[in-house]
Parts: sequence; C-alpha cells; structure tokens
Amino acid sequence: MQLTSVSVTKNESRQLKSDPLFREEVEALSGVNISRCYQCFTCTLGCPVAYAMDYRPNQIIRLCQLGLKDAVLGSSTIWICASCESCVTRCPNEIDIPHLMDTLHQIALREGVPPKEPAVPIFHRAFVEPIRRFGRQYEIMMTVLFILKARKFSFKDLRTNASLGLNMMKRRKLKLTPPLIKNLAAIEEIFEKAESGEQK
Repeated sequence: MQLTSVSVTKNESRQLKSDPLFREEVEALSGVNISRCYQCFTCTLGCPVAYAMDYRPNQIIRLCQLGLKDAVLGSSTIWICASCESCVTRCPNEIDIPHLMDTLHQIALREGVPPKEPAVPIFHRAFVEPIRRFGRQYEIMMTVLFILKARKFSFKDLRTNASLGLNMMKRRKLKLTPPLIKNLAAIEEIFEKAESGEQK
C-alpha cells in the first residue's frame, strides 16, 4: 500500500494509506459504478447540505476511487447526506450517491469506525425501533428513545417538544397511543432477513 497526501480539512493535511481494493469493495457492495465519475461537480452544486460537509459529495467519490478508506469512513459527509436524491437526479452518469453513502456508513459500522456524527445512527435506530415493535411509526416512542440514547436532554427542549406535541395532538397529527398492524410476524421476518443480510 502506498502513502497518499490528502487534505483532511481546509487547513490540515496528513498522510493516509491508500487501499487499492477499497474502490472494488464499495462498488461490489453498493452496485454503484463510481469509476464513471469524472468530477463535473454537478452533485455538489445541487446538494442542499454540502455546506455542512467536511468532504463534498464529488470529493467522497474521488476519495473512494483513490482507495482512501480511512478518510471516507471517518468523514462527517457519509452521515450528513440527507438522501434527497438531488445529486443522482442531476448526475450525467446517474451515479446513485445516496445509496453509495448508505453503503459507506454500513461499512463504517461493520468495521467499528466511530461515527463522526454519532447522533445520526442513534436517530436511525430510534426511528426503526417503533416500526419493528408496532408495524408503523410511533413518533412519541421514537422521540423518547432518541433523547435517552443520544443523551441530549434539557428542560428547554422538553418544554419545546411538549408544546409542539400538544399542538400536533390537537390537530390530530400525533396519536398518544401506538398504532398496530395485524401481521407483526411478517414485519419481524423482514427485520430478521435484513439483519442476516438476506435478500428477497
């Protein structure tokens, strides 16, 4: 493996090891042909959250092409991506960047790389848990799980959330009791297949 110089931030650079097999791994797992990217910047220009990223979408693709695995998996970008699909809609080569980002943070989790934006995977788990338990989203449980697991609690937030929650209940946009569907066993089977990596 060779050493390659890459800018980690605007004001800092360091030596990172290049893994020549990383591009192939990413393409195989995601099904996204990142080799087709010729750095036209269209994805970055159309990204609504690019301003908050440490690497722009086109830079993430380039880092993957160069095999700079540590820089990619340790970035904020793979967690910040909103999966709005503005990039893939505009991309002249139809490179599915949202799916690529999903694949990259799955690789990061699998390899034990600490998320640079730890609240994001916590929110993902809090979002999915009510669906697994009840078959549909239950916003109250999701909110409580996220607050407890992320340890982001303040009385100011509590007052704000309670006020918003009450207003939503008055307008029948939020239910106090959890929803239920009939065939919860089928939902559990879907989750088990997803966790075991099986496909339909």
